[in-house]
Amino acid sequence: MEVVRRDRIKEEVVRKAVKALLKWKKKKKKKLYSQSDHEFAQEEEEEEEEKEEEEDDGDDFIYLSVTLKKVPTQDLTRTPHQILLRHSLLSQDDSSLNCCLIVDGKKITSEAAHKIIKAKGIPFIKQVLKVSKLKSDYKSFDSKKKLYDSFDVFFAVKNVVPLLPKVLGKVFYNKKKKIPVPVELRADGSNWKEEIEKACKSSLLCLSGGTCSALRVGRWGLSESEEIVENVFEAIDGVLEIVPKKWGGIRCFHLKFSDSLALPIYDYQQTLQPDDNKLGKVGDAGSGLVGTKRKSTKLVEDYGRKK
Repeated sequence: MEVVRRDRIKEEVVRKAVKALLKWKKKKKKKLYSQSDHEFAQEEEEEEEEKEEEEDDGDDFIYLSVTLKKVPTQDLTRTPHQILLRHSLLSQDDSSLNCCLIVDGKKITSEAAHKIIKAKGIPFIKQVLKVSKLKSDYKSFDSKKKLYDSFDVFFAVKNVVPLLPKVLGKVFYNKKKKIPVPVELRADGSNWKEEIEKACKSSLLCLSGGTCSALRVGRWGLSESEEIVENVFEAIDGVLEIVPKKWGGIRCFHLKFSDSLALPIYDYQQTLQPDDNKLGKVGDAGSGLVGTKRKSTKLVEDYGRKK
């Protein structure tokens, strides 16, 4: 797999895209929070508030955008696909990480879960919720939003995952940023630490009803550029295990922040080379993924100049 993968996507192209995105984000952060640009920062904050319900608000994650040649079948879109990365996108400081575990309340009760968490030394899981409690105590939009904002990550035992879209609603599933990560936990607790640690190093691919989807591969301020590059290739391997016909089902891959332009790293119609003068330009196959914000255009120009 390694040989095929590296033949299709050049590592140097990925590295340039990652560095360009990190450079762009750094400039944006500096401009947003500098005192000299206080008015600009206020305008940006107001714009984000206005658009929060209409589109994805900017976050600090780098995404691998996946465009398929055909709309995926329903059996591939029902549940999220867990893809193991080489480097975690979560803080390694357990004291700062705040996670919630959702259990069925039958095979695994909340009381039993708390005991196992303490015994196995998993301090970052701060709360355990049964599905029945989610249904009774979190019916309103406001209560679900409060729950959403209370935790960094949600885990859920696999047998309850199909129930969660209806229970948690669009607060969790509209933007797909905090969809509970499936974990296959044994009732005796024997595999909890390993499974949850694996989940912490995973990213979720939620294939949509269309041809475009995305998964997280890096995080500004937490991931080093080389770690992101390694995660990109691990993510691509994971995507190819899920997509029918593997490379034959892929139209293109891009890298982007949620509020940046999308940088192409693979297009089945053309193989990009490290010194290709088309770097930073998107072919017809991927044009639908490219953002239109004028403030982000320099990112692509910088990307294309770095030969």
